[in-house]
Amino acid sequence: MMFTRNLLSSFVLRVLRKIERVIIKSSVEFKYSCSVCGNKIVSFDRLPDYYFEMFDKHQYIHSLFYSETFNYLNYSCSSCGSSDRNRLYAIYFKKRFAEISESGKKYKFLDIAPDKNLADWIKKHSYIEYRSVDLFMETADDKADITDLKIYNNNSFDIILCSHVLEHIVEDLKAIKEIYRILRPGGYAIIMVPILLSLKEDLYNPDWITERDRWKYYGQNDHVRMYSKEGFISKLVNSGFKMHLYGIDYFGEKIYQEFGINSRAVLYVAEK
Repeated sequence: MMFTRNLLSSFVLRVLRKIERVIIKSSVEFKYSCSVCGNKIVSFDRLPDYYFEMFDKHQYIHSLFYSETFNYLNYSCSSCGSSDRNRLYAIYFKKRFAEISESGKKYKFLDIAPDKNLADWIKKHSYIEYRSVDLFMETADDKADITDLKIYNNNSFDIILCSHVLEHIVEDLKAIKEIYRILRPGGYAIIMVPILLSLKEDLYNPDWITERDRWKYYGQNDHVRMYSKEGFISKLVNSGFKMHLYGIDYFGEKIYQEFGINSRAVLYVAEK
């Protein structure tokens, strides 16, 4: 009889522990939301192991803890795959779109090297006239080099998104000036690049062209520089933009936590 009671107690204890683990797991996995797919019950996946393997293989010299807008632990939405930076853009656009939704006007939007999930979300808004451009992407509406956007007239777009493109471009100043040219006065562009807060100036060496060099110094084999905060802002301001930097003080700690945004994340909004 005592043996039976002990077995029963052991069984009940195991069940209770299993329930406890499920509750704890649920509370961890389901505390996040995604601003792109709109799912209110998601978890976030960390940066794929491939990148850590490349960092190790090529002896990446920088610390990830100095990356400004980069949540490598909560990188992509488990539901739609949207990265942390795209979730941040959607949060900001939702706020700005709400301000223009009842104006009765159409706003021309240019997406440079578009992300499909974010692009699909943007195109759902009836007052946005969406267009995308990329030199190689077959699904883009237009094919053009960002340093020579002659297919567009001056002052053509109300809103431009250029996310993590300039670090791939040797002549990034030409690209920035083209974005300025085609943005209409009063319009704004979200322009984002990887920024390393430990740098005082942009890290660039034209001799670093091998895969090993670029992984080691820039963190990716198709990057041609690593940006500093000061260097990036200077390039934008010197090209004519009025800059607005929005971080956790603007969006709020609660929003950053809910949508898996790193506390160091900053949105760069350039106005003409």
